[in-house]
Amino acid sequence: MRKDFLQELQNACHKVIQGGMGVGVSSWKMARAWAVAGGIGVVSGAAIHIVLARRLQLGDPEGHLKRAFDAFPFRNVAKRVWKRYFIPFGKRTGEPFRNPQLLTLQPSRELIELIVVSNFVEVYLSKEGHSGPVGINYLEKIQIPHIHSLLGAMLAGVDFVTVGAGIPIQFSAIMEKLANGEMAEYRLEVTDAVAGEFSMRFDPREFFSEYAFPKLMRPAFLPIIASNVLASMLAKKLPGQVDAFVIECPTAGGHNAPPRDKNARNERGEPIYGPKDVVDLEAIRKLGIPFILAGGYAHPENYVEALRAGAIAIQVGSIAELSDDSALVTHLRRVARAMAFMGKLLVVTSWVSPTGYPFKTAMITGTSSDLIVYAQRPRICDLGLLRE
Repeated sequence: MRKDFLQELQNACHKVIQGGMGVGVSSWKMARAWAVAGGIGVVSGAAIHIVLARRLQLGDPEGHLKRAFDAFPFRNVAKRVWKRYFIPFGKRTGEPFRNPQLLTLQPSRELIELIVVSNFVEVYLSKEGHSGPVGINYLEKIQIPHIHSLLGAMLAGVDFVTVGAGIPIQFSAIMEKLANGEMAEYRLEVTDAVAGEFSMRFDPREFFSEYAFPKLMRPAFLPIIASNVLASMLAKKLPGQVDAFVIECPTAGGHNAPPRDKNARNERGEPIYGPKDVVDLEAIRKLGIPFILAGGYAHPENYVEALRAGAIAIQVGSIAELSDDSALVTHLRRVARAMAFMGKLLVVTSWVSPTGYPFKTAMITGTSSDLIVYAQRPRICDLGLLRE
């Protein structure tokens, strides 16, 4: 258990963690702003290699990416990634982005280098110029890049890792292996395959053999849970390895754990959460693992209530996502914020996510939440993040 991280969290001016949201929504700029203000910042690691490749193709007008690339410890690797994707002054308007190779069970060296560098860059920029803690969030369901992603984040000194949308039981051991420069393995869930039949293996020292491999700090591990069953299982199977739980209530988003009664639906088709879906905090306390509460706590009174219930902090999403520091598309952020202030923003728990988990969706005309827009949008798997 990382007692130094827990002490940092206890000493934070504001015991508020900004959630890692979406693909690039929780960008390095927002995480850094949150940490500089005395809170705890989190960057989103979901598909970050695609995000970085596209940022490079936009020309890096402010020079932030170049500064992070120059800090990457394996110089030739950074140069290769930069050369592959950087377009001086940015691509022409209307010209499509060049996507990286699809994730496969045998990723190329080119793709691995991009994944490692992209996670490094996002964390490096989020931690630049201050001493506050910053973490990174991953979706467990996007399994293939996990080892390479973690290595990149750890090379940048990420303080903690949060993981949701799945059961993150393999993360702690992998972070320990990578911290020591040892080969790590991640077992993959593949449709119609026998458990353990497929896995990703990666030896960081061998891959970066032309360089002296540094000793890395193991990040604190904060799995995201929504049930006592999962909390007990992780505590039992990972003794001393879980630094804190992030407990997400059904009101939290984006992804939610399915309710116990998977067949119960309301008139909008949303899953119905009942008493059995409420986490017993007293049972969590008995596990001896600190916890953070998320889902409806972004209010002074609720914040105090959470701390009284024994939480060491709260995690917030919507107020961060709708802030000016968010990387959410500007006009959508303004529309959603205006609708929220007027009490007209409807957020439903839908089944639109390809992960198979319930997902919070803001009902805004002209977006994919609009059934007409949704029906007209072609279904193309050109990124391959959730291929089975």
